[in-house]
Amino acid sequence: MNTDNTQIQEALLIKAVKPIGFAAAMPQTENGCVDILIGSDGRVMHAAANIRPTRDVKIINGNRSWLSPGWTDLHTHIWYGGTDISIKPEVCGLSRGVTTLVDAGSAGEANFHGLRELIIESASEDIFAFLNLGSIGLVACNRVSELTGLASVDVDRIAATVEANRDLIVGLKVRASGTITGGWDIAPVKLAKKLGRILKLPIMVHVGEPLPLYDDVLKELGEGDIITHCFNGKIGGSILEDEELYRLVETSQARGVVMDVGHGGASFSFDVAKAALGNKLLPDTISTDIHKRSMAGSVWDMSTTMSKLLSLGMPLVDVIHASSTRPRQVINRPYPNGLQSGDRANFTLFDLNDSDLVVRDSKGVPSALKQVFDPRFTVLGAQFWEASRYQPTETTTHCTCGGHV
Repeated sequence: MNTDNTQIQEALLIKAVKPIGFAAAMPQTENGCVDILIGSDGRVMHAAANIRPTRDVKIINGNRSWLSPGWTDLHTHIWYGGTDISIKPEVCGLSRGVTTLVDAGSAGEANFHGLRELIIESASEDIFAFLNLGSIGLVACNRVSELTGLASVDVDRIAATVEANRDLIVGLKVRASGTITGGWDIAPVKLAKKLGRILKLPIMVHVGEPLPLYDDVLKELGEGDIITHCFNGKIGGSILEDEELYRLVETSQARGVVMDVGHGGASFSFDVAKAALGNKLLPDTISTDIHKRSMAGSVWDMSTTMSKLLSLGMPLVDVIHASSTRPRQVINRPYPNGLQSGDRANFTLFDLNDSDLVVRDSKGVPSALKQVFDPRFTVLGAQFWEASRYQPTETTTHCTCGGHV
């Protein structure tokens, strides 16, 4: 996140937007729209109907677009140049309606300083990170495993890296998949959980191909820990094909384990998600697992992923919470009420448009969306950026995701 405040900012006025997803009560207006005045310090000054602009203010014409707390993508890979799968933050961040990006374990303790200095500190987005349990992180993702055994993990250096970067590191990440850990089974999850308790951080666990079993992973996790790829359709890890696992997911979520979508190139099934939503099992957070191999394949961007959950029956306000305020709570960086005087401005303006766009899940199954989220602007402080939905050309929609990312 770029903390350079040397440039002088003008005040900003957002006109005629419909707030959604905010904790605080909204001002009562005839048409449901409000104006929001943001001071040159980037903090909300006033929210009301028909605020008259002064000459020294920039204006965003909302045209009755929705305004939500800034979208937060809890699972991204943006250590560009440091791993072979990461993309630049600007490709999937503010230009796509996302104000907060969370890198999900691209860097380990041996190279986190590069992620911090070369990516996070120069980005306009708010960026946080889960530190990979494996020292090398995802330098050569799925070609060179970060977790071949105990020699891949340096407990002392992990602790030192966390303590030196508490402002940015929000948890530990472990990929609990047989294609990554071989015969190491549940041991990496147990080690990550132990370190998480010591360092007072949650862990995010990638569930994929056994071993370990999705069931065994859930049994190790506690309140605030995160399962990512919760609706994957992989044999041995799908809650659709295993009633016992489905019930375990329900009870785990009830005791505070966070269920994260983590779409990715191989980890989201329409059938699994539809069945879960039909039984009122909603994900806590919606994220993309966006990276070089998944972006032009089935993921595209945050708004498309949100649109998929909406089309499967997840209520609009729940989609918004799972894509904005809830992930910020999960990483212990909660938004304030949002529209109260003194709150830092962090907003996404979007339209919800009728559509017949055909999209695919990670298994290649097509589905036509009824509506799509179309981001228009993102606002951070007193600055704003135009935003739009990403849609690849036909020549780039082939999947190069490999088998398990």
